[in-house]
Amino acid sequence: MAGRSGAVSDAPAARHLERAPPTALQRDACPCRATRIRGRRASSRRSRAGRLVAMIVLTVLTAVCACVLLLPTVSDLISLVRATRRRSERPRSAPPARPAPPGTLPRLLVLVPAHNEELVLASCLGSLALQRYPTERLTTVVVADNCSDRTAAIARGAGVRCLERHAPAEPGKPRAIAWALHQLPFAEFDAVVIVDADTVVDRDFASALATAAPLGGRVAQPYNDVSNRSENALTRMAAVLSAANHRFAFGLKNRVGLNVPLSAGMCVGTEVLTAHGWNAFSICEDWEMYALLTERGVRIESIPGARIAALEASSLRQGASQRRRWQAGKLTVLARRWRSLVRSDHIGVVQKLDALAELSAVGPAVHLGMVALLAGLALLLRPPGAAALAAALAASLIRPTTYTISALRVDPEPVRALVAFAFLPAYTLWRFGIALSAWKMLGEARWVRTERRPLSDRSP
Repeated sequence: MAGRSGAVSDAPAARHLERAPPTALQRDACPCRATRIRGRRASSRRSRAGRLVAMIVLTVLTAVCACVLLLPTVSDLISLVRATRRRSERPRSAPPARPAPPGTLPRLLVLVPAHNEELVLASCLGSLALQRYPTERLTTVVVADNCSDRTAAIARGAGVRCLERHAPAEPGKPRAIAWALHQLPFAEFDAVVIVDADTVVDRDFASALATAAPLGGRVAQPYNDVSNRSENALTRMAAVLSAANHRFAFGLKNRVGLNVPLSAGMCVGTEVLTAHGWNAFSICEDWEMYALLTERGVRIESIPGARIAALEASSLRQGASQRRRWQAGKLTVLARRWRSLVRSDHIGVVQKLDALAELSAVGPAVHLGMVALLAGLALLLRPPGAAALAAALAASLIRPTTYTISALRVDPEPVRALVAFAFLPAYTLWRFGIALSAWKMLGEARWVRTERRPLSDRSP
């Protein structure tokens, strides 16, 4: 009984102990623990929210980049469909036109803007002097722009007219061209051809341009080749990529009536110059002229038989300033002109899409780098729609891959050209870095000259 009564008497005491109020130490510890728990929960919510925001940003960024990178492929697929329809509807072709008599050939004014080009100018003028074209229908004028070397003397020694411009406060090829056009009676000619001093032209260059006559109201773009294609892997890749554009991509644009981008050797009809003037003064005047003329409905076509060749940079250091200028200049033109292109009443939706695709294109190497980076992030981090985003990025490579393979097949030395692409990973990393650094030059009007070196005999 005693044991039972002891057990009974102990029960209230145990319940009393269980209900005993917490000590002062316990009272102080409980709020801290609760605070810590609430803090951990809040931190966890913030972390989840942060990850969600990061995923949304990554998804949107990748989707925007995929859309931009897909633009050229989409535009060319539309062009391919249109070309197929036109071919099925095309009537029997007419017999080839007979060569025009010499006295009726277009009168061409060749402008050679040159800034301290004593190392390369003689080769350029020599190739122009060898044209199989009536000399009375072809006039060459060198524009020696702010020169401090023998450029003007070399031009006069070659027997061509030389205009000397001294305006250190306004340097650059675009302003030199505008100044020269004000000095010359260009309206007496059918077209003005802009030939860079570091290029050489094929002997039938002028004759090939004449096949597009009448030239007065048109703009033509010659085939751009690389004169030192066999020098190293860098120059071989450049030659292949140039052929991919001028032989294949531009050929498709010609077939469906879309404008091709302008570059070295552009031929601008004097009626076009009279109506629209020379208003391109950015660091990439050829892209600016392309955008201006396209939005105004001026036709720009490729003339593959007119070949002009430039000396490609044979080292990464030598080509850095040129690639940076091209990338920054094109993006600047896109930022300034995209609204005018979209709103233009002179061109249709397909031409607007194609022009935006050309201006936003980053080049095959940078394109490849962006696809690898963004697709890798999408597959690694798995944002919403990761598989679809990766597929879209991969699809954007269809166009450059197809054209590059086509160009490799017609290369004079296809095996060596293919081997040169083993350098592509390193080149892609370099071009990616150049593209990132090009953002510093956006909107800049200052022209940065590419390093020159002495030339040996060059021909396209």
